[in-house]
Amino acid sequence: MIFLEQLRSHKGSLIRLPTQLYWYNGGWDGTSDRICLLLDARVSPTHPAAAATPTAVSAVGGTASSATLLLIDGQPRWVWVAENDVELISETR
Repeated sequence: MIFLEQLRSHKGSLIRLPTQLYWYNGGWDGTSDRICLLLDARVSPTHPAAAATPTAVSAVGGTASSATLLLIDGQPRWVWVAENDVELISETR
């Protein structure tokens, strides 16, 4: 299963981001081991169904990546995540 399919199959489930996020408007956030609710995943943030371009990125290091809509601190945010930087921690529905 490709990374995007794995993310899509986990919509509505929890994921763990073991690395910090780099916010384009503020730099590294200093928060590791963040637990987020996965709301959506897209091939590209410019996809017509994506609301906006990502505001943050995980440490994307040469692996598959995807634009994901995550619930972070009570707000939905589009974030680029890499396959090596995401842990799917809850069962799919």
